Amino acid sequence: MDAVRILKLEAKDLAVFKAIRLESLKMAPTAFANTFADWSSLSDEEWLDRMKIPVFVMLKGQEPIGIMGLMLQRGEKRSHRATIIMVYLRESERGSGLANDLLQAVMDFAKECGVRQLELNVNHTNVRAIRFYERHGFEMVGKIPAALIDDGHEVDELIMVHR
Repeated sequence: MDAVRILKLEAKDLAVFKAIRLESLKMAPTAFANTFADWSSLSDEEWLDRMKIPVFVMLKGQEPIGIMGLMLQRGEKRSHRATIIMVYLRESERGSGLANDLLQAVMDFAKECGVRQLELNVNHTNVRAIRFYERHGFEMVGKIPAALIDDGHEVDELIMVHR
């Protein structure tokens, strides 16, 4: 059995980042505000720019199977907040508890950075994700109506917060 580990990506991990991010956008297109087309045409410089935020990847052996990013707020009045983004775990690994490990690693890192409030947006139809976040102490605090237009349909996003 391949060992599973979580890695905070660095510039040298660009190929790993590209592989798992493009997989996530291809395999779970309704889960993200961005599309495969949005990311697949990026230059390496743009990819590296997007890696300036903390991005964590879960590897099984050498293969990336999950990803989660953390956008830290800046400024004296907002530095206690961060937003979880790019959440994905390969379908074959869901229900295994690995998503818990990835979220915990990101939450631990956020705490080390002085973050006291984690925020995220989730598609209102993604019941599995909503339940996952609720199990980890996130609460729904609002809704953004028509946050996205996906294939001509308005999609609401729920705003969830963990304090």
